[in-house]
Amino acid sequence: MVQAYILIQTEVGRAAHVASEISGIEGVTQADDVTGPYDVVVRAQADDVDALGRLVVARIQRLDGIARTLTCPIVNI
Repeated sequence: MVQAYILIQTEVGRAAHVASEISGIEGVTQADDVTGPYDVVVRAQADDVDALGRLVVARIQRLDGIARTLTCPIVNI
């Protein structure tokens, strides 16, 4: 199991809508509006890195209102 934080920049005024839509995607465990350089922070999980990539590219990045994403996989040190 791979887990990651996905930091999302949205178009102006779209953060709440984007977070709401993302929270309904399978594999997303949390989606919150935040302030700062990113507008939405998502916690997600997938079976492996390839599945995580598909989740981000095929499901999350295709939503209207998303300008940019940054995926940060969680590591256990």
